[in-house]
Amino acid sequence: MSDKNAPPLRERGIYCNRTLNLRSIKAIGYDMDYTLVHYRVDEWERQAYGYIRRKLLALGWPVERLEFDPDLVIRGLTLDIENGNILKANRFGYVKQAYHGTRPMDFGVQRAEHSRKLIDLAEERYEFLNTLFSLSEACIYAQLVDMLDENRLPGVIGYSDLYRFVRASTDETHIEGELKADITADHDRYVELDPETPLALLDQHHAGKKLVLITNSEWSYTRSIMQYAFDQFLPEGMTWRSLFDVIIVSARKPAFFTTRSPVFRVATEEGLLEPCSKGIQSDGIYLGGSADQVEDHLGLSGDEILYVGDHVFTDVHVSKDILRWRTALILRELEADLSGLAEFQNDQSRLSTLMAEKEEHEFRLASLRLDTMRRKVGYGPQPDASIKEIDNRMGKVRSKLAKLDQQIAPLATAAGAIGNARWGPLMRAGNDKSQLATQVERYADIYMSRVSNFLLHTPFTYLRSRRGSLPHDPGDMPLVADSVGPEE
Repeated sequence: MSDKNAPPLRERGIYCNRTLNLRSIKAIGYDMDYTLVHYRVDEWERQAYGYIRRKLLALGWPVERLEFDPDLVIRGLTLDIENGNILKANRFGYVKQAYHGTRPMDFGVQRAEHSRKLIDLAEERYEFLNTLFSLSEACIYAQLVDMLDENRLPGVIGYSDLYRFVRASTDETHIEGELKADITADHDRYVELDPETPLALLDQHHAGKKLVLITNSEWSYTRSIMQYAFDQFLPEGMTWRSLFDVIIVSARKPAFFTTRSPVFRVATEEGLLEPCSKGIQSDGIYLGGSADQVEDHLGLSGDEILYVGDHVFTDVHVSKDILRWRTALILRELEADLSGLAEFQNDQSRLSTLMAEKEEHEFRLASLRLDTMRRKVGYGPQPDASIKEIDNRMGKVRSKLAKLDQQIAPLATAAGAIGNARWGPLMRAGNDKSQLATQVERYADIYMSRVSNFLLHTPFTYLRSRRGSLPHDPGDMPLVADSVGPEE
């Protein structure tokens, strides 16, 4: 366990978009998969990939040699299913990187195809990769695009048709339950344990927070996974169920947050259900229902409740937009990004110095070009040199810029590969924020790499957002805390 008196590592920080006083939060709701319980991503997604491939083999597709590539895609990318492209866009929707299938798109082709279009995620042609569960599906889709281009897929009309086949195969895999049966049969292989997560929830429980588990997973799977991930790290005689006031399985998020649906009590370990015509009337385990029933039972609403999940849309977007709950997003990949940025720090300082020097030379070159134009046309203040002398000066500046570019290029390439060699950092698209970062900024009050980061900040922390930066801010602009709220 980390030293409780030491400040948390950046990888284990809680990052705040909107000031949040945890003392004022009366209830905390949790998603389970990739939130309370983290999976070994490569193992889980490779297994899911195998089931999708099996479905496609049954259609007669020659996919037996395809293998899962864990580095091909990352969360926060967008599938353009009309054109078979994978895109990384910035906060304005402009495409900064593009692949066609598994191949990087030539810049000229990318510019011709996407420079006039903004990525609007409301359009049906775009599929945003909201969660780590998207990786296997997106990987095999990209590989199948290559095969479709080679005319190797029978009966497929185009890239959109191809995606529908993959989507249907993915849905069948989850509905039939074989994948989850594999997980529960071999917890050690698929589940990455975090002993600090149960302790973080114990702290919240004893600090008086009402804890609610809201998961789309069914009861038998939830019971198996939570028992393995929690019970061995809890005090003797205590189980994971003791932590939660209400447990809701098969919640059907995002509909759980938007519509009122029937709720049933899970009455037996085998999952026998009892109808609850009056909604949630007591603490316990339930199936279905809706968020407003949780609010009614707890006697709480809106900003008194914090909901923590890993899915940008299903968890934080909808609960924030519809209910005005406070929201926290779990981004496990953030740890690798922050670790990579720390390792790159010395090179980043060198890169920043070189870029500042380059900007000075670029300004000098632009000034010399202006001098040439004024000398030739004969207007405005005249330069103190002839055209020939100005040309010589321009040649020297260009030479310096060329040498700088040679030094900058490998550093810039390395900076663009932090986190993922193909796509770079999760929250960046070039120097700008990525489209994922914009989603996080808009809908998640706070974000962090794992639930146990709460342990390092305590249930009594006042989390303050940083001063919003503007292009005209000086580089040494101090941080300014929001106005301090009440203690309780």
